[in-house]
Amino acid sequence: MKWDPRAQGCIPALTTGHDLRRTKLNLGDTFRQADQIAAVYGDTPGETVALLEWLLALIYASEQFPETTGEWQEWVEDRGPLAPVADWIESHTGCWDLFDADQPLGQNPVLVPHLDAHGVGPAQLFMERVGDYNQFFDHHHLHHPQPVPADAAWRAMLVQHSFAIGMRGKLKASAMGLPGTFTNLGTNRLAPRLRIIARPAWEGATLGDLLRVNSMPWPQEPGPLNLTWHQDHPPRRDFSQPGPRQTRTPQGPADLHSVLGRSIALRPARLEDGSVGVDRVLVGAGETLAPLPGAYVDDAVTHTGPGGVKRLLGPSAARDLWRESEALYAAVAERDKGTDLYGRIALLAGRRIHLWAVGLLSTQGKPITWVSDEFPYVPGRETSLRRAAEQGSKVCEYAARALYIAADTAREIAYANARPDDKKKQTARFNGEPEMWAGAADLFHVLLDQVAGGEDVVDAVAEFGRALRVLTIESLDGRLTSLADGGTGLQARVTAQSRLRRLLDHTTAPTQLKELPA
Repeated sequence: MKWDPRAQGCIPALTTGHDLRRTKLNLGDTFRQADQIAAVYGDTPGETVALLEWLLALIYASEQFPETTGEWQEWVEDRGPLAPVADWIESHTGCWDLFDADQPLGQNPVLVPHLDAHGVGPAQLFMERVGDYNQFFDHHHLHHPQPVPADAAWRAMLVQHSFAIGMRGKLKASAMGLPGTFTNLGTNRLAPRLRIIARPAWEGATLGDLLRVNSMPWPQEPGPLNLTWHQDHPPRRDFSQPGPRQTRTPQGPADLHSVLGRSIALRPARLEDGSVGVDRVLVGAGETLAPLPGAYVDDAVTHTGPGGVKRLLGPSAARDLWRESEALYAAVAERDKGTDLYGRIALLAGRRIHLWAVGLLSTQGKPITWVSDEFPYVPGRETSLRRAAEQGSKVCEYAARALYIAADTAREIAYANARPDDKKKQTARFNGEPEMWAGAADLFHVLLDQVAGGEDVVDAVAEFGRALRVLTIESLDGRLTSLADGGTGLQARVTAQSRLRRLLDHTTAPTQLKELPA
């Protein structure tokens, strides 16, 4: 069986015009119609990013990219043509067949003979379904034989190459006659951090605009496009030797955006409608990259972690993405890496852009969920947006501490003789922080939109603070409704409410939270 993304509809797209229409395009048509497509979209934020990574790789592989920042700006503003990328794709003689016997697209043909004996159901390919990758610990869903369409399997494979996390699978290399380590699954390029995509938000913006904006200038050779595991260049691990993983540095952006982060094999199957699908997969260790130079992570955001150590900003189970936006706006305002993504978009005067942050939240080798959020940016408003994000976050942090103290006050009265081990749970019963944080997200995005639109920072943050004060009081009141209407319950409620208002009006409280004089 044959499946070729140059000929098959594989890129889910939303076309522009008065009648927005969802469709699937092949690779060539995607580039030919790039300025008639509003956006591409996947089933998850991670799939959408993986598709954009692949499209960027094709731009570089076809050598249709700017070499300098000046060329980049002209390319973006004048909408440089993308049709030559389609011409290159259609004329290129490399392997595009997903099920080629010797060079399957994006896969390792060494694994194909082992599919029948060691492969599992296609659920193993999808990071949202894969659980903890322990394929042979009685995870029956991983063996479910229901095939998936070839285009869905191909997109899921792209996600694996970009976002798969480090862990150990439960499949021994010795069982397949491989002397090297097959199940030492390294963390792939985008898994530990947030990927920031600059989304053009000006009127009439298209997929073509998005690809141009996110293509970094490159004055050297772009490196090879990684179409399959066995190709002459670059050399790839062959699992022939035991020991530590071999690492390499990408040879250019085409190589970078198409790195084969997993060693994968897919078995073709015929679907009920006669189309081609995949019914069995094998996923093992892939390429492992050495620490990447700054030019290869020009969208990355750093922040200061515990102990004052700077690290790349990644998704957190404890903090929503919007609570880290001050670090993103600091990168936009400082632009201390030279001609990085943020330095380039600052050149697009008068053009509104949304900074789309996407990451994979995981813990102890288990994918949990995709996280994503958007933050507005307008060249010339960098400092104002940074101030708004910093002050808004400061107001929220104070409100959260005040809610905790008020909740603990209610707990001391309602449970006067509580055992020490029970106090934490009892305080949590009255703590309105979760409701406050959830409601604050929308208020915070309104604040950023107002500042991006030109409103004065002081006025916008003051309006944000007034709304947050109301939300904070309501969050506590909602938690206290379970208390009795009289006696100790009434005393706990009134005392906690009074304590919260005093904290919000305290001399140390942010001015924006304080009650306005009558």
